[in-house]
Amino acid sequence: MGMARTVAAVFGAIYLFIGIIGFVVATPLFGLFSVNGLHNLVHIVVGGALLYGATSSASAIQASRWVGAVLFILGLLGFVSADGFGLMPLGGNDIWLHLSSGAILVATSIFEAADEPV
Repeated sequence: MGMARTVAAVFGAIYLFIGIIGFVVATPLFGLFSVNGLHNLVHIVVGGALLYGATSSASAIQASRWVGAVLFILGLLGFVSADGFGLMPLGGNDIWLHLSSGAILVATSIFEAADEPV
């Protein structure tokens, strides 16, 4: 299994797990991350997309690139609107989590794509 598939599978499983746990635990996750129903649903969709992407190298590259870009944008939006324009919490610790997750996913997709034969 290539690096992009592994990273997509690991991040997918983590985001899916966090999304499900968010519906069970009423307090901020691990005392660090504020969530709400929409935020939990986004985590589940992100996790599912990455797990689906992990089924092949090409899919993992694309899923990591797109999901990573979305997460990076959400991280940047956290600086602009900590409450996600009233939709979901994006500020505080969510900023560094989304920025770092997004950067890792995009970087993995770029490095893996560079190794793909033409």
